[in-house]
Amino acid sequence: MKLLFRTILESFRLAFRELRGNKLRSFLSLLGITIGIFCIIAVQSAVDSLEGSILDLFGGISKEILMIDTFPWDEDPGQNYWKYFKRPSPSENDYAELAERLDLADEVAFLIGMEGQTLKNGSRSLEGTSAIGTTLNFPEIQDMELGKGRYFSQQEYESGATKVIIGAEIEKELFPNQQAIGKDVKLFGQKFQVIGVLKEEGENPFNVQQLDIVTWMSYKTMKRFVNIKGKNRFTAATLVYVKPKENVAVDALKDEMTGELRAIRRLKPMEEDNFSINSISQVTNIVEGFFGQVKLGGLLIGIFAIIVGLISVANIMFVSVKERTSIIGIKKALGAKQHVILSEFLIESVFLCLLGGLLGIIMVYGVAKGISAVIPFDITLSIKNIIIGVTSSVLIGVIAGMLPALQASRLDPVEAIRK
Repeated sequence: MKLLFRTILESFRLAFRELRGNKLRSFLSLLGITIGIFCIIAVQSAVDSLEGSILDLFGGISKEILMIDTFPWDEDPGQNYWKYFKRPSPSENDYAELAERLDLADEVAFLIGMEGQTLKNGSRSLEGTSAIGTTLNFPEIQDMELGKGRYFSQQEYESGATKVIIGAEIEKELFPNQQAIGKDVKLFGQKFQVIGVLKEEGENPFNVQQLDIVTWMSYKTMKRFVNIKGKNRFTAATLVYVKPKENVAVDALKDEMTGELRAIRRLKPMEEDNFSINSISQVTNIVEGFFGQVKLGGLLIGIFAIIVGLISVANIMFVSVKERTSIIGIKKALGAKQHVILSEFLIESVFLCLLGGLLGIIMVYGVAKGISAVIPFDITLSIKNIIIGVTSSVLIGVIAGMLPALQASRLDPVEAIRK
């Protein structure tokens, strides 16, 4: 153990000497490793961050949740636009019947949504907000975490009381320097009392439903102000959400939903479905497939740069062996074993590559911070990617140093001393 520790220290010392004595050569050699690790980790970090943001755009909805809509999510909406546009929107009747009929469903929820609403409080107003009305069980479907206040009571829900929960940004804009709880906001020409404020989400340019600017009420309240039975798809959107029971396969629930919804809408056996049953997994599969290609491209670029760096580091190590041939001979003449010489040069090679890899990781961190400061999107350097970078550097060091280390360990001590 003591010998190993001394070997490691000696290898570090010699590696530092190589860096100091041949600065330009060492810099050029490590540049390939640095660029390679930077390419791989930068692309990986950017893709992971981007993918995470896109997959979070549904605000905590599980991949197992099924949603009834007019358009399929895994198809280009412009391809058969008019075909899907003519389909009836999910209705209150669809929701009520499915809630009664589905045996494999744990929860069935209904949502009405309207965008582009102007919310007012006295002389203050906020444009471009969204209004949603949902069934009481909607938090079982989507994570709608409260930052302040409370949720709707059963009595408030059933009576369609004019109570709302607002997003954090709405509170900031309409109630600066004061609490919104208990105060009124005006929407649809009607006053609504604020009973809660959603936890702040922050900026996410990929978020479909930005909860920071949402006014949330019960759907029984909202349907008093929105005609959900009319053809109002340009002003209001409706969705039915279905959550499977525990240990129920999503495909089994989807089949049951298809059969029951066809019966509810009285479709004939040969008629095509006039609805689409979607899930987050359809989106995630497309996203993961796309980003998989991006990761592959970054990996190939990084590998090419690493190969160049690996050859450069191997060249440094061969030169180092040649320069220290007589010293190696003296060490072996004094009793140094082959594995000690081998370890010395391997550790030196790993140290050089590890240094290049760490520089690459530091560059990724700096670039990520710089980009995050400019655009409303955080690129994060995860522990997983740091581990990948460090492990890759160590592996490159072992590969680059193996042949030079073997050459050094097999030198004949007499011939080495003569040289």
